[in-house]
Amino acid sequence: MSETPEWWDTRAFAPDHREVIGSWKPASAAYCEEHPREVLKYGEGDRHTMDLFDAGHGRSPMLFIHGGFWQVPLDKSYFAHMAKGPNALDVPVAVMSYDLCPNVGIGDILGQARKAVRVLLERYGQPIVVSGHSAGGQLAACLLATEASVKAAYALSGVFDLRGLIGTPLNTALRLDAETAEKLSPLLWTGPQGKTFDAVVGTQESEGFRKQTAAITRAWSEQGVVTQSHELQERHHFNIIADLADPNSPMSQRILEMVNTR
Repeated sequence: MSETPEWWDTRAFAPDHREVIGSWKPASAAYCEEHPREVLKYGEGDRHTMDLFDAGHGRSPMLFIHGGFWQVPLDKSYFAHMAKGPNALDVPVAVMSYDLCPNVGIGDILGQARKAVRVLLERYGQPIVVSGHSAGGQLAACLLATEASVKAAYALSGVFDLRGLIGTPLNTALRLDAETAEKLSPLLWTGPQGKTFDAVVGTQESEGFRKQTAAITRAWSEQGVVTQSHELQERHHFNIIADLADPNSPMSQRILEMVNTR
């Protein structure tokens, strides 16, 4: 009998992960064919760009930050269809790329996300909603806690306590030590009182991911953050983002609610 996979081994808990990941880029390309986009730069690097899908109704925008544990070679070209659901509800969406570990550290990536937020603030002049998946969930939580212009965050399968990654193979690229991991773990931060934070995770994910989702919403709720925590049925670490492409899904409807909340 084989041992239970480690909590961070996301693919071990998702037998169809190849098919799901393989579907992202074609779906993204198809959405780009159907909907005009504007490329916004937030820095000088090749990956310091966002694809903006502007629904044209003057609402607060949503920033989507992809995952990959900060190191898998993904970028915005895989995730344009994450704008599909919110766009259909008249919400503008920016999908960003960022540099990857080990070329940069996680703190550098967070700095890049902060610059992206500031570009959107300059463009729209309104508070921003951030949605992030996996590593992007950590970045979304960090932005909510540190950026006055971010009013709400919706984290999907987020990693909120980085200390558990130090002894894993992922850390070859992340290069975390105890001090850095603690500094970059939003679970250990003071919660952004009065702001809104939702964290969702799939029922088919590892216990580790489910515990982190429950832990940050519990801790931040006790500090005055308006939190919600959900476990989505029949969802694992990779197909959990699919609902963002559906305007009728509770996920897209919740994003609209966040955008409309002052």
